[in-house]
Parts: sequence; C-alpha cells; structure tokens
Amino acid sequence: MINEDSKKLGKNVRKIRTQNNITQEEIANILGVDRSFVSNIENGKNNPTLSTITNLAKALKVSVEELFK
Repeated sequence: MINEDSKKLGKNVRKIRTQNNITQEEIANILGVDRSFVSNIENGKNNPTLSTITNLAKALKVSVEELFK
C-alpha cells in the first residue's frame, strides 16, 4: 500500500503546513529542494525517503508519527 501511504503522508503534510501558514516554497528552502518536490509529496506522487520524512517533520515542527496519522 505504498501509494495509499504516500497519499496519506501528502495530505497530512499539506494540512499541517497550511495550518501553520507555511508555503511550499518555505518548506522547500528548509529542505534544500525544489518547490515542485514538496508539491509532489503533498499530491502523493513522490515516495520520499525516511530521511526526507524526518526532515519534513522537523521543518513542520511535528513528530514523524504526526505525518502518518
């Protein structure tokens, strides 16, 4: 169910990011990636590495577990 997990992750990243008024561009700058990479994660089109997921959680100031709820 990698596809479902990617969609769930993306949905939660977008929800947390928008709740905190953070842009995709800001997250991309923190992670050192292109904004389209963040967009692809949020749209479930990308299967990020554990390292990227950990860095996303840090950038959003939440736990990794929170990204998968």
